[in-house]
This record gives sequence, C-alpha cells and structure tokens, in this order.
Amino acid sequence: MKAFMDQDFLLSTDTAKELYHEFAAKVPVLDYHCHINPQEIAEDRKFENITQVWLGGDHYKWRQMRSNGVDEYYITGDAPDREKFQKWAETLEKAIGNPLFHWSHLELQRFFGYHGVLNGDTAEEVWNLCNAKLQEDSMSVRNLIRQSNVTLICTTDDPVDDLKWHKAIKEDETFEVQVLPAWRPDKAMNLEKPEYLDYLARLAGVSGVEIKTFEDLKEAIAKRMEFFDSMGCSVSDHGLDYVMYVPASDAEVEEIFAARLAGKTISKEDAAKFKTAFMLFVASKYEEMNWVMQLHYGCKRDNNTSMYNKLGPDTGYDCISNYAPGEQLANFLNAVNEKKNLPKTIIYSLNPGDDELIGTILGCFQNSDAIGKIQQGSAWWFNDNKTGMMKQMTSLANLGLLGNFIGMLTDSRSFLSYPRHEYFRRIMCELIGGWVENGEYPKDMKNLEKIVKGISYNNAVRYFGFDLETK
Repeated sequence: MKAFMDQDFLLSTDTAKELYHEFAAKVPVLDYHCHINPQEIAEDRKFENITQVWLGGDHYKWRQMRSNGVDEYYITGDAPDREKFQKWAETLEKAIGNPLFHWSHLELQRFFGYHGVLNGDTAEEVWNLCNAKLQEDSMSVRNLIRQSNVTLICTTDDPVDDLKWHKAIKEDETFEVQVLPAWRPDKAMNLEKPEYLDYLARLAGVSGVEIKTFEDLKEAIAKRMEFFDSMGCSVSDHGLDYVMYVPASDAEVEEIFAARLAGKTISKEDAAKFKTAFMLFVASKYEEMNWVMQLHYGCKRDNNTSMYNKLGPDTGYDCISNYAPGEQLANFLNAVNEKKNLPKTIIYSLNPGDDELIGTILGCFQNSDAIGKIQQGSAWWFNDNKTGMMKQMTSLANLGLLGNFIGMLTDSRSFLSYPRHEYFRRIMCELIGGWVENGEYPKDMKNLEKIVKGISYNNAVRYFGFDLETK
C-alpha cells in the first residue's frame, strides 16, 4: 500500500514518476486566470489565522460544510474563527475522493510542513501549528507567491477599475513577480440586470464618454481597453450563461439599448441580440490589440434565492447548466472569423459533457496565426478534480493536440491555492506516463520533456506572449 500523499502521490508508474519529478515539478507556475485581490499583494498582507486564509471566501469549502449539516453561523456567520476551523476539519474527514481533501493536505504540506491528517481530532494541533507559522514573514502574501515559484499572475478586473494596486505593484522594484490585470466586462454587457444603468453611469464617468447609444458604449469600452492595455493587460475573460449568436442589425441593437436606457424591461431574445453585438465588437478589439479572449460558460448561478438575498453572489449556490447550444458557439466563432477578427480564444464549459463538442469546434478555426490558436481551457470549477482533469485531457488528446495545451490555472481567491498546479501536473504525468507504459507512445524522454514542460508552463508563456523565459 502506498503511503498517504507521499512524494509519489497520484503517480503509479515509473514513467509517471520520472515525468513529474524530472520535468513538471521543476518549472514555475504561470497563473493566467485567478480572482485574488491585487491590493493584498500590493500591501503584502499577512493573515492572522488559517481560517482567514482558508474559509474567508472559499465557496468550495462552504458547500461541503453545508453538505455536512453545519449551521451557516459557522460558515459565513459570526462564529469565532477557531470554531469555524473546527467545523471545516470535521467536514474534511468525510471528504474521501473529493479534491478539497487533496488540496487542503497539499497546502498543509507545502506551506506549513504538516504531513499528518486534518480531522476533528487533530484540528487543535493544526490550528496552533498553522497560526504560529502565519506569523512568520515568510508567510506574507508576496512570500507565499515566491514560495510557490510563481512568475506571473493575471487577476480579474472590471472596466471601471482604476487599477491603482496594479500600478503600485508594477512600480515596486522589491517584488519581482508580474501582476497584470485581466479584462472582465460582464457588467457592461449584462443589460438585463437591474443595476445596469447605475453601472453605465460609472463607466461613463471613468471613460469620459457620455453613454446615450450603443456606439457610445463601444467608444467607452474601447477607451477603457486602451487604459488596460497600457497597464499590461493582454487577456480578457467573459462569464457567460452560454456563448450565444443571435445576430441583429445595427439599428435593432440601438433600439434595444435605447429601450433599456429608458428603463424598459428587455426580453431574453433582445438581450441575446444585444449581447451578440457586444461580443462581436469586443472580439474584434481583442484581435486588433492582440489580446487573448477567454469564454467561461455553462453555469447556472445563484440558484438558492433566499441565500442569494442574504449573502449575494459567489457564495456556493451555483450549479452546472446543460443549456449551451454548440451551434451558436460555432456560429459566433465563424462570424468573428469571417471578418478576420478572431483572436486567440480559450473556451471553458462547466458541463463536462461539452468536452468533445468543444474539442471538435476547436479544429474548425485553427490556423497558422498561432500554435493552438483556439484552446479548450483546463477542467474548470466543478471539474478541476482527478476525474474531470483526466477526462478533459483525454478528450483533448483524442480530438486535437494535447502537446499544445496551455495547462492549469488556479481560478481561486486564495494565496494558498498554488498547489492546485502541482495536483494538475501529477495527474497529467500519470495520464501521459500510463500511455507510455502501455506502449501507446514511445519513451522518448527528450520529446516527453517538451510535452510535459509545455503543458505545465512553456505553452502558456508562448501563447499569451508574456515577457517571460521558457524553461
């Protein structure tokens, strides 16, 4: 029997072990999509206790605690941090087979040197050990990033953001890791939301453009994109219900926008037409500015209305949606491509049943503009577990070129989440090593090194064009 989460965790063959320890483990981390707070990096925050780090905004853990019957008082309520940690420890001991069990213990091993097992009985020991360690200067936010061998981080930022914390980090010569903004314009597109007009007022204020028409909105968006570009942004991200394509004339889109400005309710069909026009416009700008477009879709959000009213979004009440018509995704990409405006694009669906659909759509739009120009994103959110990662990479290998895959991202709000890259790399090496051991691919270590280091790090460096050296 293998030891619990030892140096060969998740690696069952000699080839997998060699690929991981000799290649994957030795390259840095490039975190091209996450939700961490740049202010905390600029101020080099230190956390008072492990609950602040682990449970402060982690809706993955909150969902599991609710599944264990824990009262909300101990999850998002005002319970003392020590009691919240106890409830999490008691939940974790039941999480057999769940990635949170592995992530939590990888974080305890890598950052705190704890190689035991966290459960209700050991919670006091782990609480004391972690909190003592967190007082050390080595556990400040910047040093956590350094310990994790991170070279570059892309945060997630709204068009109205002033990016002052990014500016402060960039001007601070004592911190060598690049922290770049990523453009997330969902609020500018979601005209059906009740707060939309208030948001437009803010956008008008920061852009200096009075927004009375859709053309005005496009001008305001373009001005903010120029500002983001000047701050080093080269990546966009969209959180969509699905990638829609419902084309309409310019006049019809202007009518829809005017109706919304007048306070009228917008139908779903009209919202789809407006959003299609919005996405066609920004996609063309991304190509013009050499930005990468990320499309995240397939999530049905905020399903528990009473808890949404109490806690707001991103609190653990989202689920997979199976409404994502592949025909519209393909038609959208085709429409952008027809105008010679298709940027490098990464497609993520929360529905694992879409893997093969995405894999076949990718092949329709590849060309010599870039290696792997259209990518399937890493297994996302509910899928970033062993099963989901294996499935996504196997599908991508079956239908495309796995060797060009740009690999893992944390998609996290926690500075302790970087071992997720290790988790991914171990699973990737296990998958590839298994194929080699089974005689399905030659044991050509020179080429396997290129593939493993590429997926782990180098492919993303080249794909995004970041100012980094490949390894």
